[in-house]
Amino acid sequence: MDLELWSVRPLWLTVLAALWGAAAGLLVPRAAYRFAVEPDEAWRTRCPDGHVLTGAAGGWLGLARCPDCAQDLRDSRTSRSAPGDAGRVSGDAGRVPGDAGRVPGDAPTAYRYGPGTPLVGLATAGTCAGLALATGARPELAVWLLLAPLGVLLAVVDFRVQRLPDVLTLPLAGLALVLLGVMALVPEHAGQWPTALFGSLVLGGAYFLLFLVNPNGMGFGDVKLALGIGAVLGWYGWGTVVLGTFAGFLFGGLYGLVLVLMRRAGRKTSIPFGPFLLAGAYAGLLIGAYAA
Repeated sequence: MDLELWSVRPLWLTVLAALWGAAAGLLVPRAAYRFAVEPDEAWRTRCPDGHVLTGAAGGWLGLARCPDCAQDLRDSRTSRSAPGDAGRVSGDAGRVPGDAGRVPGDAPTAYRYGPGTPLVGLATAGTCAGLALATGARPELAVWLLLAPLGVLLAVVDFRVQRLPDVLTLPLAGLALVLLGVMALVPEHAGQWPTALFGSLVLGGAYFLLFLVNPNGMGFGDVKLALGIGAVLGWYGWGTVVLGTFAGFLFGGLYGLVLVLMRRAGRKTSIPFGPFLLAGAYAGLLIGAYAA
């Protein structure tokens, strides 16, 4: 009976992890929109039409929708509707400046901006589900599930503007080490905190050397991201650090090769490397967790 319960338990963990990832993924597009700015800017404070972003935690938490824009659109459609034709708008008559991306329909409820919420939510849900399948009911799973949405957010921002903000990469490293230190005190964990610490320092140092050798090929944001990745991979040992690091370079190289073959990039074209570092770390973490 105990064996049967154990065989079912990971399934429930996977379902719960997927639901957590889907819920957390709904909040990623708003943050991604706000962080996807040029390096000399901090973050966006207004929607594409200029309304101040409001909501929980200073406008950071919530869906990527602007109710003020929705109200403007409703007002515009009402004022432009012909007599006897209330509620119906044809052609461009009901559009207002900056209307791209608004929810279609005669009675919109929101203005959407940033990356597609369903796609990001699905990606975050799948990421969390995979971590639950690989890790099982071990305590470090809680750490992976907390860090996964942050990793998705970093990947989205880097893909959009080739930038890894310090306010995300450095807290990722610190949070990973602190949480893993707590998990090291919990029974049934399968990793080692000292290796996580040394993995963070070694991988961060190695990427820093690469940055010094070739600043055009390795951004300093990648160096700071490597601190968090090294901590996560180091939890399961040096073999996992090597595997996750190699996978990141492999994924990035394959992506660049595909772009060249499609004639969408040349040898000197800059590509975002952070998403591939994160993808490689994810692959290494899955294998390390499953083998632990």
